[in-house]
Amino acid sequence: MRRRLAELYERGPGEAPEAGGAEAGGRPGGGPANGTENGAGIGGVDVLAPRLARGVLLVTLASFLLITFLNILALGLSGPVEALGIGIMLLIAAIQLRHSATGADRAPTRLKAATLGAQAVLTYLPIVLFHANWGSMAGFLGASVLLLVPARKAWPLFGLIVLSMLVNPVLDGKGLLECVYMAESTMLCGIAVFGLTRLACMVHEVHAARGELARMAVANERLRFARDLHDVLGYSLSAITLKSELIHRLIPNNPRRAMEETAEVLTLSRQSLSDVRMVARGVRDMSLEQEISSVSSVLGSAELKLEIEASLGELNPQVDGVLATILREAVTNVLRHSKATTCRIEAVAQHGWARLCVINDGVDARYRDTCPNSGSGLRNMEQRLAAIGGTLSAGCGPDGRFQLLANAPLDPSRHLAVVDSGAAEEAV
Repeated sequence: MRRRLAELYERGPGEAPEAGGAEAGGRPGGGPANGTENGAGIGGVDVLAPRLARGVLLVTLASFLLITFLNILALGLSGPVEALGIGIMLLIAAIQLRHSATGADRAPTRLKAATLGAQAVLTYLPIVLFHANWGSMAGFLGASVLLLVPARKAWPLFGLIVLSMLVNPVLDGKGLLECVYMAESTMLCGIAVFGLTRLACMVHEVHAARGELARMAVANERLRFARDLHDVLGYSLSAITLKSELIHRLIPNNPRRAMEETAEVLTLSRQSLSDVRMVARGVRDMSLEQEISSVSSVLGSAELKLEIEASLGELNPQVDGVLATILREAVTNVLRHSKATTCRIEAVAQHGWARLCVINDGVDARYRDTCPNSGSGLRNMEQRLAAIGGTLSAGCGPDGRFQLLANAPLDPSRHLAVVDSGAAEEAV
């Protein structure tokens, strides 16, 4: 009977998450999470944001290049010289696009030094030919320095680049107006390109982070749904199967008792349906007191000698629900993994902690469950207790009996606040 119970237990909870939609989009009922195809919560407007930021940057770069191009044509130089200027300008544009790409600051130091050096050479040499008309190209160099060099060095270097644009007009005897124009155009171009590049990178990173957070939310919802379904259906199906086996044996000799057990099976099945619906809605309130009453009936049907000691009083709803879930899983394990004849349940509160202990005999220390989907029950219990600052221990004692011990703080919020403050002090 217990082998059949175990097989039914494995098939029920193990397959339900996929059928219930956990794999279909991370939420019960199927369909993509947050109404999107990839479940990442990214709509058309959100996708547009990185493209728009990158587009604004490209338009700005193109505008400064166009100004320089028109300035070169206005000089009336020979065709080869103009072609040379335009070619150098395009090379600078290509280097700047590389420097303005997302993640360019994480490139190897040697590569950054090489591209900055090449850009510096292409920026300063043409000044001999084009003079003030080449001014904004130095702004690209300044922006690249701000993007690739650490801030402590970048801003002084940027200031030197702006001041260097005063050298040529001063040597040529130009007036104050042209000197100011060279410095101002360089500074304006550099600040604009640097700011827009940083903005585009930040938008890209925020967009990626939002997608990752949405994917994490979907994954957490899948885990929650699978874990809750395991806890709910594992116990319910075990109890229904056990009582059905009992009814099968009682019908010939004790039909009245069989009818009573049938009524309990109907109650369990209705409760299971209600629990599954609450899991689907993400809301499931459980009471340890009610759960103790329920498992008493189930273990009685299994003809186990049961001892119960319960003196908890009124519990925090969160603690009450977690301990009730752990008791349900513990009793499921008693039915599934042992040939128990006796079981003792202790639930007491003392010194600010709630203590739940389940002890049973009939355990084979050499037993190992070979089912492919087994082994998640204890892990689920540990995760639930850890979330409220509790602990779980399980194992066979010297007398050969199996003991599961769960401790949970009566006030989880206060306990977790103390733990967090202690961790903060240690970090300091």
